[in-house]
Amino acid sequence: MADSTATTAKLPVVAPPPKPQPVQPVVELLSLTEAEAAARAARGESNAAPISTSRSYGRIIFQNTVSFINVLLYSIVVFLAALGLYSDAAMTAVLVVANVVVGTFQEIRAKRKLDQIALLTRPTATVIRDNKERTIDPSGVVKGDLLVLKPGDQVLVDGVVVQDSSLSVDESLLTGESDMVHKTMGSDVFSGSFCMTGSGIYRAEKVGVSSLANQMTGQARAYRNVMTPLQREIGFVIRVLVILMVALGAQVADTFRSLYQDVPLTESVRAAAVIVALVPQGLIFMVTVTYAMAAMRMSGKGALIQRMNAVESTSQIDVLCMDKTGTLTTNNLTLHAAHPLGRDEVELRRLLGLYAVATPTANRTIEALRASLNCDHRAPKLEIPFSSERKWSALVFTGEDVGTYVLGAPEMMQPSLELGDALHERIDVWTDEGLRVLLFGHYESVDAIDPEKPTLPGGMKPLGLIAFSDELRPEARTTIEGFRKAGIELKIISGDSPDTVAALARQAGFPQRLRVVSGSELDGLNDIEMRNIARETTVFGRISPTQKESLVKALRAEGRYVAMTGDGVNDVLALKQANLAIAMQSGSQVTRGVADVVLLADSFAALPAAFLEGQRILKGMQDIIRLFLVRTLYVSLIIFAVSRMGEEFPVTPKQNALLALATVGIPVLFLAAWARP
Repeated sequence: MADSTATTAKLPVVAPPPKPQPVQPVVELLSLTEAEAAARAARGESNAAPISTSRSYGRIIFQNTVSFINVLLYSIVVFLAALGLYSDAAMTAVLVVANVVVGTFQEIRAKRKLDQIALLTRPTATVIRDNKERTIDPSGVVKGDLLVLKPGDQVLVDGVVVQDSSLSVDESLLTGESDMVHKTMGSDVFSGSFCMTGSGIYRAEKVGVSSLANQMTGQARAYRNVMTPLQREIGFVIRVLVILMVALGAQVADTFRSLYQDVPLTESVRAAAVIVALVPQGLIFMVTVTYAMAAMRMSGKGALIQRMNAVESTSQIDVLCMDKTGTLTTNNLTLHAAHPLGRDEVELRRLLGLYAVATPTANRTIEALRASLNCDHRAPKLEIPFSSERKWSALVFTGEDVGTYVLGAPEMMQPSLELGDALHERIDVWTDEGLRVLLFGHYESVDAIDPEKPTLPGGMKPLGLIAFSDELRPEARTTIEGFRKAGIELKIISGDSPDTVAALARQAGFPQRLRVVSGSELDGLNDIEMRNIARETTVFGRISPTQKESLVKALRAEGRYVAMTGDGVNDVLALKQANLAIAMQSGSQVTRGVADVVLLADSFAALPAAFLEGQRILKGMQDIIRLFLVRTLYVSLIIFAVSRMGEEFPVTPKQNALLALATVGIPVLFLAAWARP
């Protein structure tokens, strides 16, 4: 134990690594200057294509003003005025106009707020100009620009790869196929796809409206009024009430003929105004406005709604699957300790520094090593980038320090080497403390690993164990408690060691007794077994992206309404399968692109409040619908009973408007405000 205490001391933080080396000659040759880019933009060769992210002001006004019921009421107002019934015409007009004005005002207000916030999640482009990387808005990309691709980045324009390092992209948004596509120099890449592994540089060939994504999805990107389940139910209710209105109108007309021998125009128009107004034409717009207002309130609490249906989905969630990284923890890794094997710690730190600085496609782990270690840059002969499936990465060096160096999860590398009981004990101690443990190994051969089919052969020599600490989010415990109050079950699905994840979960407020499952235990399970283990387990560790997807599918097959949070490319498959996809703002562009909700400022604490808000909205709308239906029912029964008795029509349009204001107009405001989750 004394030895363990000595080795777990934090390593000193030294100077940051040197700046990246100049770009390669082929990139330097193709790189535009700022002057050339400006000239091409002036010729119209830029990526400035108009993209509608929400309904236009004109469309909002039109859809709130023109509807079947509204057109009928406008016609009745004109008839009432023509007959000299000005007070009835005025009251009917006020009822319609008030509904239109309030709905339009609230939607426009929500649109402006949400459009402003949506700019925060807009992807950025990294271009190479004057042989230097710089970040710009995607609209500033011009034809011929060189753009940098890293894991999680979106391909913003159509182009051709001019430099690659084990580059693979996901083109499922364009083709519907979920398999990754390997890209090499000269391969075409298309806007709307995402870099999943490796890295590369591509030259912009088609920009703006000529790009494939704009041609395929120009109309799809515009706002589409996709009906939510609640809106579909309301639409069904309104269709039924329209049938009721027609039947009631026929009954009233028959009564008028028996009373007056000839149907009087004035009484007919008055009766029509009352009967048509029984159809609650404002309900559908009320749902739309309520969702828009709720989305605006949620944005104020740190949750940006990217799909309006997501407001309703938040009210249905009963299980939340989340990754440890970026949710329970801040994803700010720190090199905590290093334990050398077969060499001294100074040499181990030098080799780790060499590995970190030379890695072209850096991730959080590599960045943590770079922040704590220092070494001169040396370009590797070959890189095998980190893969969420393999859980390891590798670099091949020639000359000094020749050989193949591998960094990854100990249990994924163990078949290639032997770890003694003492090392297993050290790994267990670190994982029980909630630390992330990695193994650093070495092959003397530069051809030990086939880059086309990366697997680890036997004969690896272990160089050392490395532990990283990840800070627990300060709001994690209160957030977990908030989910319990909302009645939402939590499951952690992570690529880290199950013991590490379980230790952090307990620190965050999860019960001490947790069922923990490793990804290796899921291999070979049939659908029923997968559903059982997904239902009964709380913590899943060393889970691959495809296993995450399978777990979400299994939970949905159990009838659960599943939300999934993520921040990296390894979460994309699971996010696509979830009922509600939630991404961190600092996450990769691909996760933000497929997400229904984006957590602004990575505020995981915003989720319980968002779920409760969704529940409150649904409860309020259900109460409002009941009130509308009760009011329609009692007025219809009065009219039907009076007409069957052969009496005159019981109410005028003016009286009906006042009754509507008193029974549904004012009360719905309080029902919406007082609704409880």
